[in-house]
Amino acid sequence: MTRIIAGSARGARLEVPGSGTRPTSDRVRESLFGALESLSAIEGARVLDLYAGSGALGLEALSRGAASAEFVERARQAAAIVRRNAAVVAKAGGLTPGRVHESTAHAFLQRATGPFDLVFTDPPYDLDDTAMTADLVALAPLLSADAVVVVERARRSTPPDFGAANLEQFREKSYGDTTVWWAEPAPAAKDSERLDQPATESQSR
Repeated sequence: MTRIIAGSARGARLEVPGSGTRPTSDRVRESLFGALESLSAIEGARVLDLYAGSGALGLEALSRGAASAEFVERARQAAAIVRRNAAVVAKAGGLTPGRVHESTAHAFLQRATGPFDLVFTDPPYDLDDTAMTADLVALAPLLSADAVVVVERARRSTPPDFGAANLEQFREKSYGDTTVWWAEPAPAAKDSERLDQPATESQSR
């Protein structure tokens, strides 16, 4: 079991799949979400949780004020656990449950519409670099101009190839054998998206 750390559903207990997933530790989640809150990246955000596992990252974001969350998990048992966890968090915090998609991350990204403001991608350690890059490239068109993308991988892994997806890394931190990388749309991508939007539409973050 793990728990929601803060927000309207604080203390809600979450199931964790018995095998095939690698839950983000409480220490990493607490540090990660503290930094996200300092960036004002959670409140009202449209969240995407890829390789969701237990759904702890997306559900923590919902508890802390995110507007919506999409969870993507290919393993049937894990997807069922995410659905149960989402129901628990929704009840505890008076929230609308996120939507769970039983799918590979890449297949979901190819049919999704977005836009997403906050994305967590915590793939299995054995996901190869080519597949990781393909995910990022497929994700890029679905991001809002001021989106934050958080990638969690083994410390020994090759850093994500953000440049291939026109993303720009702005933070990196290691916790034991885990490293978390942060990225955002590169300036050219941000400018292009803003030009495509009505002049009256306000920009946030």
